[in-house]
Amino acid sequence: MDLFDFNDNEEKAKPLAERMRANSLEEFIGQKHIVAEGSLLRRAIATDRLGSCIFWGPPGCGKTTLANVIALRTNGEFIKLNAVNAGVADVKRAVEQARDNLKLFNKRTYLLLDECHRFNKTQSDSLLPAIEQGTIIFIGSTTENPYASMTPAIVSRCRVFEFKRLTKEDIVDALHKAIKNRHKGLGKQNVTVDEDAVEHIANVAGGDLRSAYNALELAALTTTPDGEGKVHVTLADAEQSIQRKALSYNEDSYYDFLSAFCKSLRGSDANAALYYAMRLLEGGCDPMLVARRLVVHSAEDVGMADPRALQVATSAMYALEKIGYPEARIPLAEAIIYVCEAEKSNSVVNAMYAAVEDARNARDDNVPPYLKDNSYGSKEDKANGKAYKYPHNYGGYVEQQYLPDSLKDKIYYVPGQNGYENEVKEIRKRKGKKQ
Repeated sequence: MDLFDFNDNEEKAKPLAERMRANSLEEFIGQKHIVAEGSLLRRAIATDRLGSCIFWGPPGCGKTTLANVIALRTNGEFIKLNAVNAGVADVKRAVEQARDNLKLFNKRTYLLLDECHRFNKTQSDSLLPAIEQGTIIFIGSTTENPYASMTPAIVSRCRVFEFKRLTKEDIVDALHKAIKNRHKGLGKQNVTVDEDAVEHIANVAGGDLRSAYNALELAALTTTPDGEGKVHVTLADAEQSIQRKALSYNEDSYYDFLSAFCKSLRGSDANAALYYAMRLLEGGCDPMLVARRLVVHSAEDVGMADPRALQVATSAMYALEKIGYPEARIPLAEAIIYVCEAEKSNSVVNAMYAAVEDARNARDDNVPPYLKDNSYGSKEDKANGKAYKYPHNYGGYVEQQYLPDSLKDKIYYVPGQNGYENEVKEIRKRKGKKQ
């Protein structure tokens, strides 16, 4: 056995998801909104002029893969770290190496940092000067919203690219390529996969290509070959490999049941809502989809008529996350009944859309002076009686203008006629506010 045999064995030992990782933009799957021909990111990669950036998106959508593609396309040096196990010392070594590369070889250094949201402030601060000075081109990948989970100083110096979940079509195409590929995929293993099995894996993967590859590989490796050595993966094999039954109804029925469930919630029919929810769940639908729709409708259709509905719905979703299915059917059923029986009001949605409309089309950046940050109004404003009035000095409420002048008479939220919103009207009346 020579060195090449060892290398070949090492390659074979890699999971299918790692072997099928794209090595070029042409092989890259999905994210057309950021890597399409002529896009900013593609031009920057092609001309080797990419600046510091953050790739943000759900698992298995191509963040690390695209970072690796960049590494192969550019002439710079690359250093890879994972924020889970990298410390300040690792960052300092990377920065020193980058300085040497720039001084001695006139080469830029890219730092690829997986799970970059796990970097704490001390780690981030040790990297910040190198990003500012251009010593390092930072490429971070994260599943968490960087604006909320990362040091603002780092985020402000990076361009954030938001990755989307892959479509079912993207995943089906990728699985077919993996089945046929003789070099990196399953092509040499005499594997055939039924189309309904491929479709099921793609459906259940939920946009996560890594999960889909893992399920396909597990199904192929655990299916017993026939007398001729052929491996035939059926729908039943796919169901076991990804631990989810295929839907027992067609796609049209699935969307019909989902629509009927949502409209039954809105229509206050607990019997119908429970029936359609159980049809969905018993047919193989992801329980989290039912829980998400329940949370949305608790705010959209119940809203301020009974604010507790949102608490009940989110508690049911939390229970589903923590205790799993099928036990979570009970809190889900309770939440469905509560949302159905609660008073209904769509005033929240109406208020939101009205505010969105003005935010897009009637933008006014002239915030009243006494509401601006770090200021309670100028001396001139105070002399004219325009100082900020602290509501608690007036018993909790005092009338003053909060909206910009051009929108000062706008009313977005109008309480409905049902449930708690009648109390809201009384509270407003006592305060002397406009109804």
